[in-house]
Amino acid sequence: MTTRGPTREDIMASRYAAAMPNKDLLLPSTETRNYFHAVDNMINVFAIKPGDRVLFLTDPLLDRRIVDCISGIAHSRGVYPQEFMAPSTQLPDCPDEIRALVENATFVVSSWFCSVGSPFFNKLRREKGQRWVKVTYFRNLDLLSTPQARFPVDLVGEIVRGTARQYPKDHDFDMTFTCPRGSDLRIHFTPDMVAGLLSNNRWEGKQRADEPGCYVHYMPTHGPNLYDRNCFLRVPNPKPIVEGVIYPQWAMGFEKPFVENIGLEYKGGVIVKVHGKSDEARILDDMLVGGEAELHELGCGFNPKYPRYKAYPAGSNAPGALHFGTNAKRPSDFMQRVLASWEEPATHQDCIVFDMTVKAGDVTLIDNGFLTSLRDPQVVEMASRFGNPKELLETFVE
Repeated sequence: MTTRGPTREDIMASRYAAAMPNKDLLLPSTETRNYFHAVDNMINVFAIKPGDRVLFLTDPLLDRRIVDCISGIAHSRGVYPQEFMAPSTQLPDCPDEIRALVENATFVVSSWFCSVGSPFFNKLRREKGQRWVKVTYFRNLDLLSTPQARFPVDLVGEIVRGTARQYPKDHDFDMTFTCPRGSDLRIHFTPDMVAGLLSNNRWEGKQRADEPGCYVHYMPTHGPNLYDRNCFLRVPNPKPIVEGVIYPQWAMGFEKPFVENIGLEYKGGVIVKVHGKSDEARILDDMLVGGEAELHELGCGFNPKYPRYKAYPAGSNAPGALHFGTNAKRPSDFMQRVLASWEEPATHQDCIVFDMTVKAGDVTLIDNGFLTSLRDPQVVEMASRFGNPKELLETFVE
């Protein structure tokens, strides 16, 4: 009698069948090691110094343990922070009644949306050397147990610098955007625009709040932006050349990715038409065309362990995933209804693309959603100091 060999179904039916490690099983010792790796990253970013005057600008939905843990770092250095809690993160600028309090600070930890754009805050960083940490991606202390929390902060910085090295700096070029759904957009850059963009300290890859005038994110996942208003620091009366159509896969406030291919048409950096017939297209048309929304920032992620398809709270921040952040002239009724407690104002919208190809002239920055600086030799060399470069840089959290 001939013996029947096991079939694929037989193998799959075995409760012991495995050719991959169990990713859900972590020994207590491994969890402890991972946790303190993340804690050390956090302490390095929150580089509070003896003599600092620390101020928290918070909101009621921020996990109070965040304030306590950062205060603990401050207390160990003999620093006792102050705090001002606003009704929400959505303030358009600094309230007049606390300007003196903010001016007195040397180190600010903020959850407010206006942290980066407020002229008052920017002036304090520029003229007084205030150091700022934005905590959009650290609103819950439990995030210290995530892969992105323990990804080396200095390696994030090298990935940022690797991307900066790819920008042409001595001639005009078009940054072009294409995707399988038909996106075809261009942003024209000049050397002055590149110089203005890269003058932001975040493009230097510095992830620690230890230098005068710095503005960093913790956790270090978001930005710097591939394009934003910093491009025009050296350009009087800017008239951005942002022309074409993108087909985002998702947008903030929508429960699921789009089924229809919805196109957003830009002219002069302003969305002039939404292509599509679905309810989602109709909502976006009212929000973006009706609100005269312009491209405010083109955000990209730089932390390979940030969940690739996690769009909330401010666009996906996995490397190579893009969010086209627009600001409208009026708040959206839809956003006020479905994201009433959102960390960003109802005039803002992040439209998300996971599979874009982006070229700066002849240089490919992103290849079908893959950030090419992850294979930059200097990035790979630094990654090798922390472990297996392929695992660190190219094994993503789906």
